[in-house]
Amino acid sequence: MALTEQIDNYPGFEDGIDGFSLAEKMQKQAERFGVRSEYAEVLRMDLTAVPKLLETSEGIFRGKTVVLATGADPRTLGVAGEAELLGRGVAYCAACDGMFYKGKTVVVVGGGNSAAADALLLSRVAKKVILVHRRDTLRATKIYHEPLAQAENVEFRWNSTVSALLSGDRLTGVRLRDTVTGEESVVDCDGVFVSVGRQPATALAAGQLSLDKGGYIVAGETTETSVPGVYAVGDVRTKPLRQVVTAVADGAVAVHMAEKYIAENR
Repeated sequence: MALTEQIDNYPGFEDGIDGFSLAEKMQKQAERFGVRSEYAEVLRMDLTAVPKLLETSEGIFRGKTVVLATGADPRTLGVAGEAELLGRGVAYCAACDGMFYKGKTVVVVGGGNSAAADALLLSRVAKKVILVHRRDTLRATKIYHEPLAQAENVEFRWNSTVSALLSGDRLTGVRLRDTVTGEESVVDCDGVFVSVGRQPATALAAGQLSLDKGGYIVAGETTETSVPGVYAVGDVRTKPLRQVVTAVADGAVAVHMAEKYIAENR
């Protein structure tokens, strides 16, 4: 969240707010109620120990409950200039940043459910959406195929990958490479949404908690994981919508459930 340039879908900020400032406000508010912040890198976890154990760069922490809020990172294109153009034409969340491209031309890269959903969402606000996929058909479930085909402002570029990002101060276009012929072409656009999946930060939990096929921690609306007393919140857990507002809701539920767990296991 701290790296997000502008957040416009969190209640209470009519002009939006950058992610760093919002995170700072949240931390100060929590500390006003007695929360203590420790800055350390977690090196190892034993979530079945009693009490549960976290080995960090700053020492050992133990507790009856653990709330995991490690997040998920978007998978990148891996092309030059991608990181530098983040927030200046390169985006990873259509639900977060789509309105910045109202009436503009955008490229969506990917062929799965997230790419299809992003393309549909963007088709409602953008002048033109160009969906780029390395294969000749979508991997997305059939429910997305017909709406995309019927959207008059959606164009498909099959058997194509992004080989370069073109820019001045901002993104101005992409260079595509045909995966069959090897030929390259340039597409002018105002933005590119990378929708090639996300990588949840669950390496430390692997082998201790149940993960779904995407690598996310399995946790329902109570946020409790497969290990009692361990809760997962935000982007790292299985959920249909990943936004700051849903992560905050997860946090409230997790604290309530952790408090209940501690009271029942004194």
